[in-house]
Amino acid sequence: MNDWEDAVGYALSLPDVAMASWWGALCPKINAKGFMAPGREEGSFALSVTAPEKQILLETDPETFWQTAHYANYPMLLVRYGTEARERIELYIQRAWWDRAKKAQRLAAGMEQRP
Repeated sequence: MNDWEDAVGYALSLPDVAMASWWGALCPKINAKGFMAPGREEGSFALSVTAPEKQILLETDPETFWQTAHYANYPMLLVRYGTEARERIELYIQRAWWDRAKKAQRLAAGMEQRP
């Protein structure tokens, strides 16, 4: 992802995603549930992940995925723009979408199982 607009563009390519206010900013949401937001840190955005995924991402790719104390006890992490991990970032945006989508939305998108 090159910037917030790039990340949002990908999120909006997923079914039923719309921009709406979340934490005082316009963010991608599905079913009124946000899953990513502009980061509180310059050069990054915040992405919802599960706790086990968060630990794995922080350990395996700290150049892309990181956190500050603000995110330490919350199921989100920061994603740096401009890294070589675009496919991996897209996968975790898909997973964040899948976790908030209804079963019918998942089936309509051809994603019966979590990506």
